[in-house]
Amino acid sequence: MRPSSRTKILDAAFRLAGREGGSVDITFDATAQEAGVTKGGVQYHFHTRDELVLAVCEYVAERVEEAMVTWLGKPFEETTAQERIHAYIAVVAAGRISRADLAVFVESLANPDLGAPWEAVMGRWLKVDDVVDQDLRVRLLSARLAADGLWIAEATGVLVPGPDRDALIAQLHSLINPAFNGKAAL
Repeated sequence: MRPSSRTKILDAAFRLAGREGGSVDITFDATAQEAGVTKGGVQYHFHTRDELVLAVCEYVAERVEEAMVTWLGKPFEETTAQERIHAYIAVVAAGRISRADLAVFVESLANPDLGAPWEAVMGRWLKVDDVVDQDLRVRLLSARLAADGLWIAEATGVLVPGPDRDALIAQLHSLINPAFNGKAAL
């Protein structure tokens, strides 16, 4: 099935976000050129740059959620906090959250409207305050924050873990569950 023009435009804007200039490069002209459509074609779907960037934020957040659901093999509603953090670590480790995702996320920090899609997805997926056992809750938070750091390190190329990467990822999973079965990555 051929992707819709809207999806083609969002894919193009997402690719632009992953380049050197980050989300600053998401303009109507650059997006149109990257997508192989006219500027008017972009403006047909998105009347302002803010609408386009918000749609990219929603698109990226949905992609991350889809990757976590795929890894788990079940919908969010059927998951535990431990499973959700395992899925997040696996998605980060598989490179399914990239430099482009980080660029879009960083832009959303400066604009609360752009942060809403991230909060809607990541807020519920990474929530652990309903975990009663404090020791487990702290281990989940530790693993999640370390996975955030791995994402940032690999997306920016700063302090990448190198040859210890696989051991680091295994350690993150074992923080959650020492008997983690090493479920295959995405």
